Amino acid sequence: MLRRAAAAAVALAAVLVPAAHADDGRSGGICKGATMFVKVCASEGGSTPAGGGSGAAAAPAGTGSESSEPSCTYTRLDPQPPPENAYWKGHDRSEKGAVYGVHCPGQQGARTVWIADGQAPDAAPVIDPEAVARRAAASMKLTGPAVASPRAAGTYVVGMPMWMWATPSPNTTGPISASATAGGVTVTATAKVTTVRWAMGDGTTVTCNGPGTPYTPDRGKSMSPDCGHLYERTAHDKPGGHFRGTATATWTITWTAPALGDEGTFTETRQTAWTARVGEVQVVN
Repeated sequence: MLRRAAAAAVALAAVLVPAAHADDGRSGGICKGATMFVKVCASEGGSTPAGGGSGAAAAPAGTGSESSEPSCTYTRLDPQPPPENAYWKGHDRSEKGAVYGVHCPGQQGARTVWIADGQAPDAAPVIDPEAVARRAAASMKLTGPAVASPRAAGTYVVGMPMWMWATPSPNTTGPISASATAGGVTVTATAKVTTVRWAMGDGTTVTCNGPGTPYTPDRGKSMSPDCGHLYERTAHDKPGGHFRGTATATWTITWTAPALGDEGTFTETRQTAWTARVGEVQVVN
């Protein structure tokens, strides 16, 4: 399976070589040999795919000479992917049709669709797998860190190491997975917190690779091995004698769409507010 996926990626890369193109910024179209990642070729109307030829299919014609810009640009892959490639979407070369690369405004990444000869390009369903992946991520109900330390009820001391950590759970640190389906395409997404950025309330920030390590008494006055801070001044001039900070988690979401031979990654952030009372050690003579 991995070999076939790799072969598919190589095949797609081979046929999506950037080519010289014209773009007047007003109208879209389909050009043979054009890259899938850039809108190419100015065109007003034309014919739909026909006869399995190697030429490009034009954008669907509008009503009269004032046809609007097509929502997506379709490029017939030349050469076509090998028969075993997933881009055929269950079709085979005996059928009258071809695989097209698709670029839609505001979307990134390679998209492909099989279009029957004679079918208008815009009649073919175009699925943006990242948009589907974002729907899957939304269903996970990802939240900000469950801050365990610093504690609002605790008292911390200037010059003494503070350990910061959050309590792990699927919705606060991950990993957590979910799937969503659109147009017959299922996308599976997995989310995990990769960093937590702590704004300490004293003008400094600390970025930790994960939720941090819980403090235990045997650690004494040592610094946290992965997520700590040392205050150099008190919070006496702050409301209630507390520093007010935030812990912002960066969730990295990876997704796969096997039916499209596509995959990708995006990030989202979630934030939790916290407070810490910071004072000085009182020495009694």
